[in-house]
Amino acid sequence: MNGLLLVNKPIGITSFDIIRTLRRVGPEQKIGHAGTLDPLASGLMLLLFGTACKQAQTLSGLDKRYVAQITLGATSTTGDNEGEKTPVSSLVPDLAAVQEVVAKLQGVLRQTPSQYSAIKIDGKEAYKYARAGKIVEMPSREVTIYESIIEKYNYPVIELNAKVSSGTYIRSLAEDMGTELASGAYLSGLVRVEVGKYHLDEALTLDEFDAPAVIEQHLLEL
Repeated sequence: MNGLLLVNKPIGITSFDIIRTLRRVGPEQKIGHAGTLDPLASGLMLLLFGTACKQAQTLSGLDKRYVAQITLGATSTTGDNEGEKTPVSSLVPDLAAVQEVVAKLQGVLRQTPSQYSAIKIDGKEAYKYARAGKIVEMPSREVTIYESIIEKYNYPVIELNAKVSSGTYIRSLAEDMGTELASGAYLSGLVRVEVGKYHLDEALTLDEFDAPAVIEQHLLEL
């Protein structure tokens, strides 16, 4: 089999659990991906079969859209719901203040990823250093926030719909919002809904792939 498979990753498993599941269902062959999702995130993953694996780097560089849940009033050691929370402020920003910060954090920005990201430092994922209690210097990167729309705001939770360039960390965006609002913030939920022209609505869940024929039926040509 050769081609692209759109999968809706559930919360609570790793991206590599997805690949392992597909290998158990389908025939033994090369399977790759075009970008991972954290275990606490859900949504669209692009899985590559056979010769399509050669396009992993190109597909990984596509723009992405996320629906993020951001919780104000505290910070997290990991920048997301997994870490230890520390209250920062009882300040309750009004909608106008939140809109102002969201507008400010658009366009081309320099972003410093979380210590708990999967970025490799000297060949080892940064989060492995962090979990061992070692502090490493995280390189900043230039990213683009094309669009940020507040879908809902009911303190302390903001629901944000954001289209971003590849390499953008929504955790870092949440933390930057907390800093700007002087309230603290962390990412409490994340769904990836688009990668380039591919949309979550087109993806199937893991339990729908119960035979090699089903996988083959849903492969897209590249």
